[in-house]
Amino acid sequence: MKIEKITNNKKQFLDLLLLADEQENMIDKYLESGDLFALYDGDLKSICVVAPIDKNTCELKNIATYKKYQGQGYGRTLIKFIFDYYQGKYNTIFVGTGEVPSILSFYKNLDFEESHRIKNFFTDNYNHPMFEEGMQLVDMIYLKKNL
Repeated sequence: MKIEKITNNKKQFLDLLLLADEQENMIDKYLESGDLFALYDGDLKSICVVAPIDKNTCELKNIATYKKYQGQGYGRTLIKFIFDYYQGKYNTIFVGTGEVPSILSFYKNLDFEESHRIKNFFTDNYNHPMFEEGMQLVDMIYLKKNL
C-alpha cells in the first residue's frame, strides 16, 4: 500500500472526487488550492483533498473510496496518514459532511467531535437534491480534531 501526494493533473481523479462531492463546480473551488492524496493498493483505491483554512487550520474537503473497496479500511488509513502528515503544520483539522449517522460515526471513531453546522448548506449550494443512505442532505455538519 502506498499514498502519493498528487501535484499535477488533479482533475484525472474527478470520477472518484464526484463520489464524495456530486457537483464539479464545488470541487473546483478547492481542488487546485488543496493537497490531493491518492492511496494505492495495487490500483487506486481512495483519494482525499485537504485545503488550508488559515495558518492553524485545515479542512478535509473530500475523501472518497471506490464503492467496491469501501468498508475495507482504505478511507480510515488515508485519514490517519493525513493526521500524521499535517501534525505540526496545523493545530486543527475540520471535516464537513451531511447528517448521516454512519458517516458521523465513521468520523467520531477517528476522534473527530462535532463543532458546528451550516444550515441549508446542501440545499443552498447544490443545483439538485443530494441523498445519502436514503436521507436528503440539508445541513452541513462540521466536525473537528486537534492534530
